[in-house]
Amino acid sequence: MPAEWEMNCHHARTIDTATMPAKSPAMHFWLTPVLAAAIAATLPQTPAPRPETVHAARGLSRDAAARMLDQMAAARLQAVADEYRTQLAAKSITIGDKTLKWESKVFGTAPKGGRSLWISMHGGGNAEPAVNDQQWRNQIRLYEPAEGIYLAPRAPTDTWNLWHEGHIDPLFQRLIDAQVALNGVDPNKIYLMGYSAGGDGVWQLAPRMADRFAAAATMAGHPNESTLLPLRNLPFAIFMGGADSAYDRNKIAAQKAAEMDRLHAADPGGYVHMARIYPGLPHWMNRKDAEALPWMAQFTRNPWPKRVVWVQDDVTSDRFYWLQIPDAAAAKAGDKIVATADGQSITLTGDVPAGTSLRLSDHLLNLDRPVTVTVNGRIAYKGKVPRTAAAIQASLAERADAASAATAMLTL
Repeated sequence: MPAEWEMNCHHARTIDTATMPAKSPAMHFWLTPVLAAAIAATLPQTPAPRPETVHAARGLSRDAAARMLDQMAAARLQAVADEYRTQLAAKSITIGDKTLKWESKVFGTAPKGGRSLWISMHGGGNAEPAVNDQQWRNQIRLYEPAEGIYLAPRAPTDTWNLWHEGHIDPLFQRLIDAQVALNGVDPNKIYLMGYSAGGDGVWQLAPRMADRFAAAATMAGHPNESTLLPLRNLPFAIFMGGADSAYDRNKIAAQKAAEMDRLHAADPGGYVHMARIYPGLPHWMNRKDAEALPWMAQFTRNPWPKRVVWVQDDVTSDRFYWLQIPDAAAAKAGDKIVATADGQSITLTGDVPAGTSLRLSDHLLNLDRPVTVTVNGRIAYKGKVPRTAAAIQASLAERADAASAATAMLTL
């Protein structure tokens, strides 16, 4: 191995498929004989190895990695479809003791590349189930996108923080994967919105799940302690009645809109936003906020932005765009990492824990050339990073999202 590959770096370990179980509990992903053969077909072979002895850590060319990603993504989506077909038919997904139900409507004609998905969260909270059920029924008929699957979920609980408890993130991740696998949703055209308590949820979920959405809009919601910084690459809309004074919603919405103005002025490549504070309108905005939908629909997600601002919420996570940390449980609310890719250089500043991984792709930089990584002013790595089947497999095991799947992993 070249010396530059050894410097402060641990690449993905070699996986021998002959000893790997049909379904790896750690990865929740299938490496079948057919898929192993597909991997083998993309690798340089002298002589050609038997499929069952393919090594998933062997370096790949750009073309081979692209072919492998297509093949492995198709296999992963098929596995997700098989796993969630019954649950999608029942419009209900369960993780542990929490169940997410929903109703949905389809609008327009599916465009090339797949349908859009609109996740629309209801209000209520801190109320009897019947009250929240009524709010859910209202949300089902509240908006109509020109195209896409409009999906209104029912919150799994009836607490005040309906949409930003820790169980929501994994439920939404699975909901999105299932919709992509079974309903032909384009993973780059997923939109998040919510009214009242649902709007509260947008303030919280959009920053911590920004890498899954194309745009987000909060209607009559209160941000509580949420931060705007992770919205750098997520177009974000704020809607509020000018007379909606409960909990100072109207004043705080105006303050947040001004903060977004300042963030965009300081970083013109990010923090795209719009804000509407409707004079004289109360908590109910007479559907004026429906202007959010055509504004949101003009955006598609960029899974590989050159600059990422990751701030941990009180519900922590281990992956955000092309950054990954070893243990979400070890992260603290407020931990911040700013990552910038400029040519073949990557710079990380802030709370960067040991073992942080960079999920790399030729969409971000040229993996045929050396990469320099600097962490808080110190060069942490310099050299090439190989494309591997293991990196692709790990990405797809976490999310059935080929557009954001890494083809190389660098652990610092």
